[in-house]
Amino acid sequence: MWTLTSHSNRTISLCALFALSFLCVSTSLVQAQETFTGQWLLEFNPEPMPVSLTLRYESDGRGRHDSSQAIPKEQLQGLSQAQVFSEGSTVRFQIKREAGSLHCEGWFKAGKGSGHFSFSPDAAFVIALKQRGFAVPSAEQQFSLAMHDVGLALLDELKKQGYEQPTLDQLVRMGTHGVRLDYIKGLASLGYKLQSIDNLIRMRDHGVSLKFIEELGTLGYRQLPAEQVIKTRDHGVSPEFIRALRTLGYDALPIEEVIRTRDHGVTPEFVNKLRALGYERIPLEQVIRMRDHGVGPEFVEGLKRAGYSNLEIEQLVRLRDHGVSLEYIEKMKSQGYKNLSVDQLVKLRSHGI
Repeated sequence: MWTLTSHSNRTISLCALFALSFLCVSTSLVQAQETFTGQWLLEFNPEPMPVSLTLRYESDGRGRHDSSQAIPKEQLQGLSQAQVFSEGSTVRFQIKREAGSLHCEGWFKAGKGSGHFSFSPDAAFVIALKQRGFAVPSAEQQFSLAMHDVGLALLDELKKQGYEQPTLDQLVRMGTHGVRLDYIKGLASLGYKLQSIDNLIRMRDHGVSLKFIEELGTLGYRQLPAEQVIKTRDHGVSPEFIRALRTLGYDALPIEEVIRTRDHGVTPEFVNKLRALGYERIPLEQVIRMRDHGVGPEFVEGLKRAGYSNLEIEQLVRLRDHGVSLEYIEKMKSQGYKNLSVDQLVKLRSHGI
């Protein structure tokens, strides 16, 4: 009885192994039918800068994609310095990535080259993914991970920092949206461990670079919540804008006040023009009010030419709000209404005269 059972178990195990092997072979055959090709362009920069790489390819009927990257020379296997800086040389080499390799052929001259590539996936990468709890990627997903150099170190860093386990689609999005290992580590060093993969991608999409966060920190805006950093970037508040405001005397502003200033169209140029017209050291709130009500330097300068100098800000706003334009003042003068006060101008305009 024992012998029969043992034999049966061995038979079942062999059948299971055969079935698994058949499945793997079938999957490999299917993936082998999906070929991924494209064009490459390489430019070698002066030391110690990395190499500039551009990859162009078509993906799943969604049109052409361009991916520009800076890569270390170590990823280029089979390409010699003599070929790179020759007066013209045919080349064959590989761009080695963990998810697979790009087999390249083309032409190099004086540090610049171009040509075509074909992709071959790395089976060891799939095994490593499965060991980390991921499903087997589709051929399209593995190609995309290779194209954007999404490697195992990035996955391990996400886990180390306590991020949620990403899906394969999220990994692909991280690659296509430019979320790299150095970006994740850099955010952590600046105090940002977002936990959510979507929030991480969102930070990158909105142009929140490590340099941007560092510069905000040097200006006193340290450890801002991630949402506030994104909002600051989205509303066009740059470190240069903050520094320019400070040179005008508007310093130590809360970041929300800086954002509000930018949203209302108050620029350093606007403030400087007002100062040149005699309106110096205006409280920021009043500058915003002038901008909101259309009281610009051109309007103030025109009033001065018309004989209305040194008006208070509230008078300027009142004139603008009641539709007293420079053209209206000149028209009234031509009709004999000269030396009218601000109140008189407003009253006449309000009555349709």
